[in-house]
Order: sequence, then structure tokens, then C-alpha cells
Amino acid sequence: MIDKFELRKVQYMPTKLEPGILYVAEEFKAAAHLCACGCGSIVRTPLNRWTLVETEHGPSLHPSVGNWEEQCQSHYWIDGGKVRWALKWSQSEIEAGRRKEQDRLKSHHKSMYQQHNKLRRLWSRLKSFLSAKSFPFRRK
Repeated sequence: MIDKFELRKVQYMPTKLEPGILYVAEEFKAAAHLCACGCGSIVRTPLNRWTLVETEHGPSLHPSVGNWEEQCQSHYWIDGGKVRWALKWSQSEIEAGRRKEQDRLKSHHKSMYQQHNKLRRLWSRLKSFLSAKSFPFRRK
């Protein structure tokens, strides 16, 4: 079992991960580590869905890591470099957690789409304004 993680920033994820290392490729907004239970499975945590905070004691990764697809079904947080174990979830709790995460992602994507549309409308208005015949500095 792994009880501590240290942060290692990389350009690309290595082909072989070491236990107790949280690898982060900032350019690709990706993090990966070996499961804290010691089963050897690779846990990928995209940083558009997880938040990474660097502390003086080590990395913190939130929300929790739920390794539901693996036989171990480990559930833990990495908090200040330390592994904080969570209670094992039942199948219904896992399904509810997945639904909650899907709802959160839909809300996030909707918000990003709305921001994108606002910027497109603003850009369109700016282009229209700059190309208008009534623009005072435009040569004829």
C-alpha cells in the first residue's frame, strides 16, 4: 500500500510509472499515478476534471480518486502528499457518483459553450463595427 505521493512534473508520461509518484504533464493537463492500494493499475486524472494543488507537504488532488473500473475499487484522496482513504462504496453509490460527475461535466460544458458564444457575438459585433461604412477614419 502507498501512503505518500510526491509530485513529479514531466513533459510526457513515462511508459513505466513508479509507486508513490504523481506524474503531471501540465501542457496536456494530465496527471497519472499507480493506484495507492498497490494493485499496480494506472490511474489517470485529467486536470480538467480534477484539481491539483501543490503544497509544501506534497500534492493534493481533488475530488477523490475512485478506481471503480479495477477489481480493487480503491477510493482515496491525495491530500498534501498523503493518502487519505475513503470508505468503500456500494455499486449503487458508484452509479450515483458517476451520474453526479456526468451532470457536473454537462454543466461545465454548457458554461464553456455559453462563454464561447458570448465571445463569438462580441467578435462579430467588433468586426461589424470596424467594417461599417460609417466608421469615421475609413477611406473611400
